[in-house]
Amino acid sequence: MSWKRHSKRSRRDGYHHGNLREALIEAALDLINTKGPEGFTFAEAARKAGVSAAAPYRHFRDRDALVVEVARRGFERFAGKLEAAWNNGKPDAMTALKNLSLAYLEFANKEASLYSAMFESGISPGADISLKRAADAAFDVLRTACEVLTADIEREVKPPPMMMALHLWTMAHGTASLFARGDAARRTLPMPPQDLLEAELLIYLDGLGLKR
Repeated sequence: MSWKRHSKRSRRDGYHHGNLREALIEAALDLINTKGPEGFTFAEAARKAGVSAAAPYRHFRDRDALVVEVARRGFERFAGKLEAAWNNGKPDAMTALKNLSLAYLEFANKEASLYSAMFESGISPGADISLKRAADAAFDVLRTACEVLTADIEREVKPPPMMMALHLWTMAHGTASLFARGDAARRTLPMPPQDLLEAELLIYLDGLGLKR
């Protein structure tokens, strides 16, 4: 699926060929990029797509439903990126976890509009079952990684994989949201965000007794 921008004329032509849904999603991504996920109206999305204000209701209940669909697609793409980076724990679990974490930063940087729709729209993932499934699938990649990393630790001292996944998610998400995103909300940092996250991971894993 390409998110490339099209002219209003091409969007109108796409609508007449039954592609209004995709034109609206592209319009929403453009508007999220410039105004944020809560900064545009349904009517603006319609104008951006080159159709009447009433036309979007053929595919979406309201503006929130449009944003939900954008976020759902974002989480699906996100899960695929994380899964590919984890690569079934190869060449080893520690390296694969580092690759997974860096993929998180890369997604926030290269897919800023999707990332914003996924995490900053003010819409709960539980508001839509398909959105929740997509979000859970992305998180499950990280939880699986934690299960593999802790598989050989004695039960008495083994950290709960879910707790560990939540900790690592917080680290990756915090670094991505502050320093690695590809929009105006990115903060400056006197080092590459990848180096910051890798240091955080090493300190955290060392504290759990998980050495390379």
